[in-house]
Amino acid sequence: MSELVLSEIEQGVLTLTFNRPERLNAWTEEMGRRYFDLLEQADADPEVRAIVVTGAGKGFCAGADFQTLTALQSGEYTAVPDKRPNTFPISLRKPVVAAVNGACAGLGMVHALVCDVVFTAADAKWTTAFARRGLIAEYGLSWLIPRLAGQARAMDLLLSGRTFTGQEAYELGLASRAVPGDGVLAEAVAYARELAAFSSPASMAVMKRQIWGDWNETLDAAHSTAIRLMLESFGRPDFAEGVASFMERRPPRFPRSSRTGRLRRR
Repeated sequence: MSELVLSEIEQGVLTLTFNRPERLNAWTEEMGRRYFDLLEQADADPEVRAIVVTGAGKGFCAGADFQTLTALQSGEYTAVPDKRPNTFPISLRKPVVAAVNGACAGLGMVHALVCDVVFTAADAKWTTAFARRGLIAEYGLSWLIPRLAGQARAMDLLLSGRTFTGQEAYELGLASRAVPGDGVLAEAVAYARELAAFSSPASMAVMKRQIWGDWNETLDAAHSTAIRLMLESFGRPDFAEGVASFMERRPPRFPRSSRTGRLRRR
């Protein structure tokens, strides 16, 4: 099970790699359990400041493994689902950056879009796929895609199940950057290292909670919450260090612990 997701940490960045390249990293319960275990460990590890998620070989994640789908269809599926939801990365305190290096389909698309920042190879193949398998918009995609790309585009992508490129994913608002060629992982890791070096862990944890949590709030409610959170930030050592490093024109030395709670899982 440990080899289903590879783990490597360097310069404060943990890189997790889905490792079923012969199946384009198609999702299984075992792989998902290992992935969530590693995310949970990373969230508690002060040495980890940012996380990058990618896939081995030519795919990011090609969706649920067809053996799983076949077992579900025949009623022979016996695996016990993990209690943590597929939206689990949203609840972490630390930023999670997706590096979509190739095929990103169905459930794989869920796991890309529940990351906080998405980098994609411009030629990566994306698809929701569900309508073409007789399924529905799974695991919150009917909530995520309209908010990222708008209702009309969400209807198109979900109803048609068509394949589109990483470049179009970027143009639709599903990805933050589209990277030519095979440089997506390097760019995602470089971005994550910048977060690890220059951004306060406490600030990132709180802002992540704000961004994911405020989607269903009114502007007035978000404004009121921000005032409370800002006053709390004034008392943290991260604020003192952020100001001092700016005044002294040196890189910041923020405390390693974020000291903030997780976002309540959706």
